This record gives sequence, C-alpha cells and structure tokens, in this order.
Amino acid sequence: MILSQGKCGLSKCITWYLVAMAMADLLVIITDVILFTVIPFHFPGTYLDTTPAVSLLNVLLSAATDISVWFTVAFTFDRFVVICCKKLKTKYCTEQTAAVVIMTMSVIFCLKNTPWYFIYEPEYMIGNVPWGYVVSMSFYIEAVWVAFDFASMILTPLLPFILIFLLNGLTVRHIFVTSRIRRKLLNQSKSEVHTDSEMENRRKSIILLFTISGSFILLWLTNVLYFLYWRIMNIYDYTGPNDPAYITEQSGYMLQLLSTCTNTCIYAVTQTKFREQLKNAVKYPFTAIVKLVK
Repeated sequence: MILSQGKCGLSKCITWYLVAMAMADLLVIITDVILFTVIPFHFPGTYLDTTPAVSLLNVLLSAATDISVWFTVAFTFDRFVVICCKKLKTKYCTEQTAAVVIMTMSVIFCLKNTPWYFIYEPEYMIGNVPWGYVVSMSFYIEAVWVAFDFASMILTPLLPFILIFLLNGLTVRHIFVTSRIRRKLLNQSKSEVHTDSEMENRRKSIILLFTISGSFILLWLTNVLYFLYWRIMNIYDYTGPNDPAYITEQSGYMLQLLSTCTNTCIYAVTQTKFREQLKNAVKYPFTAIVKLVK
C-alpha cells in the first residue's frame, strides 16, 4: 500500500516492480502458509482438506512462488539495464514495459504450474467426496513427471539464482569500472567532498546487490540440496518426525518461504523515503485518535 501511493521518490517503473513483488510475496503467504499449512493443521476437517482443494492450492502456491522469484529476476534485470545499458534504458525502463513483463510472467507461470493439480490422489472417500491427499506413485517413477519436477527446480530457483548472480556481478563490475574512472577525474579536479559522497553511494549499491544475491542463495540452498538428495536416493517416506531427512525437508521448506519476502523488504527498506512513509503509516492510527480526542 505504501509503495502503490508513489510517495517514496521512486520512478513509476521501479514502483510497478516493487508492488508486483510485494503482491506475489503476499500471495505466497496466503496460499502456502495460511491456506495450505496453518488452517488444515489447526482446523482439520474443513473443505481445504478435500483432494480438489489441496490440488488447486498446490497449483496456486507453486505459481505464486515462481512469480515471486521471477519478479525479482525481472527487477534485477531492470536495475542492470539502468546502470549498465544507457542506450537501452530509455526504451526498456518504462512503466509500459514493466506492466507487460509482469503480466506476461504471471500468465506463463500460472500455465506452467497447472500440471501440479494432477499429482495427488485421495486418501479416502466420504459420500463420493475425495478427502486427504497422497502423492501418486507415478509422480516418482514416470519419466514425464520426473522431467517436469527437474524442470521446475531448474526454473525456480536454479536459473533465477544464476541470472541474479550474473546480473548483479556485471552491475558491480560496471560500478567498479566507472568509479575508478570517476575517482581519477575527481582527483584531478581535487573535488574531495564530492568524491566521498559519490563513492559512498556506489558502496551502498554494491552492498545491496550482494545482500540480495547472498540471501537468495542461502535461503534456497537447503531446499535445492535436499531435492537432489531426495531424487538421487529415491526417498519416498520417513521413519517419523525425528527423521533427519524429514527435518531437513521441512527446514528447507521454511527457509524457502522466508526467501519469498526478503528481497522486497531489502529493496524497499533501504529507501529512506519508504522508511519515512512506513513510520507515518504506523503513527497514523495514533495521531487520528489523538485528533478525535482533542
């Protein structure tokens, strides 16, 4: 809501991406955390426990996760173009381009995740209504499903990780090169005060880019390593909740969910005007009550 008001001193292009990333992260929380995990665990026996509902939620949460990750890639590419490609900047970094990229990615990943609807089978039937869910054995052994599972893991998060790391690396390299040239020019003009402020801004940009890349890698790493171990070792069941494989899987799942919101927070919270707007939003209910009392 704060970003969508456009009062954070950001361009409309950047605002589109940040709002889209925030909405995608919110969808992950709603579908994956609340509807798929929290409600069925604490309130068993609701419609969300039926096989069709679980299958639909699986599609929605998978799509939301993919969209959240790839919006981050799109935004990273946009920042790369702004900093490193001055000629392309005027044509690509526009509000219209951002809208097209966001809509296209949303449609593509919704369609891409549709097959997840068909991986579950009902545990039991009550009045011709399928309840519960178990993963179909064909998902583990059929070549089509195995290929689809590997392709999904490559698309999210392996390829995004490579792209984010590559784009941020090229951006940092460009910043270092331009900083070196600028430092020489400023040294010749002996403009020391300006040099310090300029170098400080560039240093902050480098820290921000490495923070985003590092958080993405660390938070997805457990999930990726477990996926490879699970597929190679053909682990289809656990001995119990204390099974190390089960603990690793759930830990990777938790960290993956956390990763869907960190990038947007990092991008937004580092903006001074966003922090000011956030403070105003927090203060608003209290100031409104004080005005009513007076």
